[in-house]
Amino acid sequence: MSSRPVHELIKELSMVLVQISDKVVGNLYNALDAVKHNDEQGARQVRLVDREIDVAEVTLEERCLAFLALQQPVARDLRTIVTIIKINDDLERIGDLAVHIIDRMPEISPEMVESFSFVEMGRHAGEMVKKSIEAFISKDRALADEVCALDEEIDVMHRFVFKKVTVFMKSPSSDVDQLIAALSISRYIERMADHASRIAQEVIYLVTGEIARHNGSFFYEKLIESLNTDKSSEHHKEA
Repeated sequence: MSSRPVHELIKELSMVLVQISDKVVGNLYNALDAVKHNDEQGARQVRLVDREIDVAEVTLEERCLAFLALQQPVARDLRTIVTIIKINDDLERIGDLAVHIIDRMPEISPEMVESFSFVEMGRHAGEMVKKSIEAFISKDRALADEVCALDEEIDVMHRFVFKKVTVFMKSPSSDVDQLIAALSISRYIERMADHASRIAQEVIYLVTGEIARHNGSFFYEKLIESLNTDKSSEHHKEA
């Protein structure tokens, strides 16, 4: 690990996170566009980019873990690195969901994609991701709260798709396979919004120190506790 000041290293890791975020959001939009136009070449490109995202996610996590081991940060610096690790994981999951959308392309027609307004729904989810990352960079609690509130809009859209699919399935002439694919795509986008909300919650944790009690947080809580305990023990020994 470099001997550069800690704040410079943290800034660099944060900028890498932004780059991953930009690639994830761009790949989401490209996935929706590929499905909308039944673009097989576009779908292949989405898969290629997702592999790049996976590599970048692993590399960033390894750098963060090395930072924790070698720099032994405390207080705000420790919270920032842990937050980066958790956001990094959420971004990777969003990237995987974009690939899941591509997986459904053979099962759904461009007309069906258009009728359910999935591109618009996906744009909303992408904007949530962008705002959550902006909130992280600017340490903006109010913007993080705004992202959490926006999640309800995606939930409303998802419920609308569910109701619409339910109505269509009652018709004897309905294409059940296409409708199931439509419902799956809606669910994938809804889950993306959930991950954006989780990122916003991590920003709130970073700013306030309050840990949101959701799945996946307990490992990092214990990590922080153990690192702080180790640091405290070292100070006692030195004393």
